[in-house]
Formats: sequence, C-alpha cells, structure tokens
Amino acid sequence: MTVIDETPAAARAVETGKVSSHLHPEPSYDLAAHPEPTGREEIWRFTPLKRLRGLLEDVPSDAHLEWQTQLPAGVTLTPISAEEARDLGEFLPFDRLAALAVANAGGAMLLDVPAETELDEPVRIDLTGTGLDQVVWGHLVVRVGRFAKATVLVEHSGAARYSHATSVLVGDGAQLDLVTVNDWSDDSVHAGQVGIRVGRDARVRASEFTIGGDLVRTSTNVEYAGPGGDAELLGLYFADAGQHIEHRLFADHTAPKTKSNVVYKGALQGEGAHTVWIGNVLIRKVAEGIETYEENRNLVLTDGCQADSVPNLEIETGEIEGAGHASATGRFDDEQLFYLRSRGISEGEARRLVVHGFFNDLIRRVGVPELEERLRAVVESELERHVLSGTV
Repeated sequence: MTVIDETPAAARAVETGKVSSHLHPEPSYDLAAHPEPTGREEIWRFTPLKRLRGLLEDVPSDAHLEWQTQLPAGVTLTPISAEEARDLGEFLPFDRLAALAVANAGGAMLLDVPAETELDEPVRIDLTGTGLDQVVWGHLVVRVGRFAKATVLVEHSGAARYSHATSVLVGDGAQLDLVTVNDWSDDSVHAGQVGIRVGRDARVRASEFTIGGDLVRTSTNVEYAGPGGDAELLGLYFADAGQHIEHRLFADHTAPKTKSNVVYKGALQGEGAHTVWIGNVLIRKVAEGIETYEENRNLVLTDGCQADSVPNLEIETGEIEGAGHASATGRFDDEQLFYLRSRGISEGEARRLVVHGFFNDLIRRVGVPELEERLRAVVESELERHVLSGTV
C-alpha cells in the first residue's frame, strides 16, 4: 500500500497496523483479525450486539442508499476501486463493522477537493435509506488538497441497516469543516468508522449530530501527518425511549505540536434510552508539545435512562503543553431552575431554556445557518415529548 512520505508517524501506524493503545485492536483489512464479538471485548462491551441486525455478518448485498449531491465548481465525486482507496492511504478498519463494509461495498466513492481551492458554499451529500430488507455497505474517501478550504455536509435519513467506512485525508495547510447528521427513522441501524488524517498545519473541525435511529454506533479516529495539525471534534445527541446511541472517539497524536479538542453533549429521555461515549487520547513518544482536552456532558431528562461516559488518556511522553478530560452526567441544575423561576418563568419554560442553553454552544459552531435552525427545532421537538408535556 502507498503512503505519502511526509506522514512518518501516521504512515508507520498504517503500514504496520500498530496502534499502541490497549483500548483499540490493531487495524486490518483481514476479517480473520476481527472475529465476531462476544460482547466481553473492550470495544464491544457497551454495544447490544443483537440489535446490530446483520451488520456483523459477512453477507454480500447490492443495496444502496439514495445519493443526492450538491458539488461546488471544481469538486468531484467519482467511483474508485477498493485497491485505489488503499493506494490513497485510507484508514484501515479498526473493527469488524468497518472491515465488512470495505470488503462488501464493491469499491469506494472519492470526494475530491483540489489543492488551493476555497469553497464559498458547502459540499452537500444527502444519503437516504429506502428500506430495511438488505444491509447496505458504504465506502467513502474524502480528499482535501493542500491549502484548500471547504465545508462538507453529510446527512443520513430514511430507513436502513447501514455500515460504512469513511476516510478523510486533509492536506497540509488545509481547512475542513466536516458536518455529519444522523437523522434516521426510528427502526434504522447505523454503524460507521470515520478516520481523519490531519496534515501539517491543517485544521479540521468535525461535528456530529445524532438524533434518530434505533441503534447508532460511530467511531471517529484522528491521526496527524505532521506537526501543527489541529482537530476539533464536536458532537450532539438526543436519545429517546429504547434508543441506543454510541460514539467512540480516538485522537492518536502521531506528530509533535499537534492539538485535539473533543466536546460531546447529549440528552436522554424515556424508558430505556441509553447513550455511550468513549473518548481516548494516545500521546505517542514523538508527540512532544501537544495539547489535548476531551469533554463529555450528559443531561438526563427523565427516569429510566442510562448514560455511560468513559474518558481515557494514554501518555507516552511528559513533554507536552497540556492534557486533560472531563465527564459529567446529571439532572437539571436546581440552581439554574431556581434562578429562572424566581424571575417569573414557569417551570416548563425554565427547563426548555436550560436544555437549549446546554446545546446552543455546539449548534452555533456548525457554520451552516439553515442546519443550525433545523437542529434547534429538533431539540425543541424532542423537549415537547416529555419536558414540556409535563411527563418528566
């Protein structure tokens, strides 16, 4: 497989398959390296395996999602073979879900933003599921050239059993805002691996919003192709009764003087709502002078919910600028509610204001105004189910 010479640390990880993290298995295309899980493995212990409904089985399928795209001038979307995707230096599969997606997708789609291109409007990819009869396998490579500036918006909707592997390759000095929306029907199942390689002095902000689906499990992995790379990973999720939402983040500092900042916030309501957030940062010996922070906050709106939150730091060098993490799960802040009630605001309205304030700092960073308004409307709609209906 071909890996560009200017990515020494990341290239070694890709070529050897060595991750050096006890929380992550070695990546591999070989399905034998990813046996069917039992649920006792570290990366599977929170996932209800039976609810994946076929995504762990090696079953070919010719089913596809419906694609609708808006590509600004100069941006291309073309089919490529799986071998060509490997030659571009895509991420190897970290688990069985991603390995099956690559093996069964029948090739990949390449979204290409040429070097030094500055886009005035976002690239839009709308992926719509049309049914649950067959599993859909997906394989996507996003390549952003050196010194390019782009916003890429990927939206998932409809009904599907969908598993995909996506690699995002960001060139030196480039700037990318990647926004993903998972707004599936209530009976959908979605599993995805997103690997992001950040070039020298490049900046990536990846925002993920999960508001639909029966089970959604995504893994976002970041590594650095050279010094100066900056990655910001933001997430918002809202789980209703019976819904399982699981986000797994891995920032692998493979180069010195790099940065990562992770902020995910979620709300839960309804019996059996379950969210999982796993955050892991690996600071390699070569990664001197890095800065990293990861944060997860969960707001429990009703009884009968469960939020699991597990932040991790693995540090192989003490020569760093800073590293830390925070995690908190709780009900409404009584002091905030008392302050608002004391000013004549009703209890329901006070709760609504608290939840909107909880999420608004993430929503306003999206950078796509019509999507920001839609996300605020989604939060309002979710609140009406329990908080504003008086069933808390």
